[in-house]
Amino acid sequence: MNIHPYMSNSSKSFPAYPRGDFDLESGSGTFRRPRKARSSNPCSYLGKMLKSIGGRLQYHYKIHTRLFFTVSLCFGVAVLMILSMYEFRYRNLTDYRRLNVDLANYPFATLENLVMVAGHSVYTSNSCGKVDKEDSWFLESYQKHPGQAATFVTHIKLGVQIAAKDDAALLLFSGGETRKDAGPRSEAQSYWAVAESKGWFDHEASVRKRALTEEHARDSFENLLFSVCRFRELTGKYPANITVVGYDFKEERFAGLHRTALRFPKTRFFYRGTPASSTSIEAALVGEALVRQQFQEDPYGCRGSLQRKRLGRDPFHRSIPYPNGCPEIEGLFHYCGTAPYDGPLPWA
Repeated sequence: MNIHPYMSNSSKSFPAYPRGDFDLESGSGTFRRPRKARSSNPCSYLGKMLKSIGGRLQYHYKIHTRLFFTVSLCFGVAVLMILSMYEFRYRNLTDYRRLNVDLANYPFATLENLVMVAGHSVYTSNSCGKVDKEDSWFLESYQKHPGQAATFVTHIKLGVQIAAKDDAALLLFSGGETRKDAGPRSEAQSYWAVAESKGWFDHEASVRKRALTEEHARDSFENLLFSVCRFRELTGKYPANITVVGYDFKEERFAGLHRTALRFPKTRFFYRGTPASSTSIEAALVGEALVRQQFQEDPYGCRGSLQRKRLGRDPFHRSIPYPNGCPEIEGLFHYCGTAPYDGPLPWA
């Protein structure tokens, strides 16, 4: 005989009616519908969250339309600037890696080091027999001291001697056509002519063929920067080491301020200084302190008194060809900040 479930002695309740407060006699009451279990699907939760965020953004956008537009515009500009900066750095570094492809086209491709002699005056004599006489040079009032011309010759000789000891060195005399009354003659050509008249101080055979000029610099910073660019024009690469020849009291200006502005490694930069004449040293130290302070405030010499000095030392309005010959460091020629240039550099 079949036993029906509802006749069972089991303690389990018979689910004939839904749970709830329901009066059988009156028929009144309410049913409590069972709650649906929450979905444990993470994608569903994420979708709801994004939808909620989207709704909030849409709400705030309607209220603050201008604010949203401004923020979006600034964000877009910032992204474009960052991408442009990295593209510029990548392009420059890529171009520099290609330097070695056609080195055979450069006349001094085998040379590695730069020796730069900074010019201080223009030689104006028709004779090369008086190179150590003050009246053979065009001197400014602060340069008119006995023994001044001899210091120029000392710089030229020292530069030749340093280059003679390094077969991988390119010797550059640097200085432009800085004096109107001296005529269209450059300081660099003056120094080269003096070296020629002196037979290259017994080093003609080894040095003359690799001694050239940089004829556009108007101050000490340009002496260094333009000579680095000129080195690139002649060799197809940038110098592994740099040696600067000048007055000993200018060492801090070159080795400290100018080298730092170019971010050239300290371990590969050398300065060889000689003393000023005994009759000019006191005034020279006072003037040097002033110029050094100006370069501390304006490391690239592109504002104020340093800029005016450059303009005054270009009486013939010569067009400066750089950085055409050294495109990898073009940024240095356009930068005018007080902090060191932070763009890409081949040696940094």
